Amino acid sequence: MPASSDTTQSITRPLIIMAALVVIIAGMRASQPMLVPFLLSIFIAVISVPPMFWLQQRGLPSWAALLIVILGILGMALLIAALAGTSLDDFSRALPGYQERLKGEFSGLLGWLSDHGVALPQEKLMNIIDPGAAMGLATGVLAGLGNVMTNALLIFLTVIFMLLEAANFPHKIRRAFVDPEKTFAHFKVFADNLKSYAIIKTLISLGTGILIGIWLAILGVDYPLLWGTLAFLLNYIPNIGSIIAAVPAVLLAILQFGPGTAVLTAGGFVVVNLLMGNVVEPRYMGRGLGLSTLVVFLSLVFWGWILGPVGMILSVPLTIAAKLALDANAETRWIAILLGPDQASETDSTEEI
Repeated sequence: MPASSDTTQSITRPLIIMAALVVIIAGMRASQPMLVPFLLSIFIAVISVPPMFWLQQRGLPSWAALLIVILGILGMALLIAALAGTSLDDFSRALPGYQERLKGEFSGLLGWLSDHGVALPQEKLMNIIDPGAAMGLATGVLAGLGNVMTNALLIFLTVIFMLLEAANFPHKIRRAFVDPEKTFAHFKVFADNLKSYAIIKTLISLGTGILIGIWLAILGVDYPLLWGTLAFLLNYIPNIGSIIAAVPAVLLAILQFGPGTAVLTAGGFVVVNLLMGNVVEPRYMGRGLGLSTLVVFLSLVFWGWILGPVGMILSVPLTIAAKLALDANAETRWIAILLGPDQASETDSTEEI
């Protein structure tokens, strides 16, 4: 009987875990309107904690440091809204015209290929491949983020309360657990690595967006602020994000100036992303914070399905957070290793950054 009982438990345990995961995922999808602002609040708070602590260490009272950080967040949000909001509205109004022109260009390309002996089923390809949909991708992502910003007051208040709690949270952990030092050590590794990732990735993404915006403005491509903002947001998605951000700008450059400027536009995206992704980011980002390319793509699909466009932007930060949480515990570290990139020389992912 004991052996039979052990066999039954070994079978039912994985089934119970999978059933629990299905329930959790379904609950997250159903609570998307409430969950997305909360996750954004956590992400903003994680980025804001180090500057607030830095100001406190310089002798400022806690309330003054919190006020300065909150005003900085508010100023950045208003600046982004002012810079990209007008461009987004103008682009949204012009989008149907751009889409029709792209369809005409694509139809002309298929006709040219047919005249030169490359016979393609034009009508079927036009139904399958819609170049205008790529133009709408930018407005879809930014509009989704804009819809979330209708809860800006809730997000703003949640960030304030999280920052107020930040200083006392370690003390609460020490009081809440039987072995506080062990628990706090795991939490500290997780929190420090997550803060480092969030801050470094945000600064790199900001630099990417600024460089892309300046390059497109030099080339004369319309709405450079919009494409710079999109490059900033989608840079949180490594590898895939830069491609998604580049497609609408390159297509617009084709419509405005032709293939030559489109090549220069694409070249600018390639150079900036190679510089930031292969030179700057590896210099400051720990190896243990990486994810395999497959995991990046699957996380993009998974979080985008659950949380919408904002989930796509936060997909890698959320997966990184899960990986760090798993890596902080010896029993689940093997899962974190499977999520990471294939690096034969990779050392312990808890190394200093």
